[in-house]
Amino acid sequence: MRQFPPRRLICLTEETVETLYLLGEQDRIVGVSGYAVRPPEVRLKPRVSAFTSARLDKILALKPDLVLAFSDLQADIVSDLAKSGVAVHLFNQRDLAGIFTMIRTLGALVGVGDKAEALARSLESRVMDVARASKGSSHRPRVYFEEWNDPMISAIGWVSELIE
Repeated sequence: MRQFPPRRLICLTEETVETLYLLGEQDRIVGVSGYAVRPPEVRLKPRVSAFTSARLDKILALKPDLVLAFSDLQADIVSDLAKSGVAVHLFNQRDLAGIFTMIRTLGALVGVGDKAEALARSLESRVMDVARASKGSSHRPRVYFEEWNDPMISAIGWVSELIE
């Protein structure tokens, strides 16, 4: 029988790790991606994956109630976990609206919807405040953002929105 809210979470990408810390739910995290480095204390959590590969044996040994993943690049990992009977949720946020939805969805999945709603509203408000403050400014800095070098990825939607 699955437990709700889930008590043992594994995060295969950094954004769910950071969001859970912001929500004060970090004690539920039992395993993380090797790329998770913020906040610094997350480095003490067991490492169970890279971005496109994972150690299924390590994940299963940690007996997660829920594994959180991101994007089509982790679809094979998610499939293997599902076939092993593990509950998984795959996010695919690509723009700011998607990020705020991810925060709300994550909060609902772990039973802290009110805290997630407050966090999402706070972040939305900060973005709107910056947009208002910069509206009409003649100073337009030149920005180059390279998300990844091979293959070259210059900006996912949310990065373009923040730069704008």
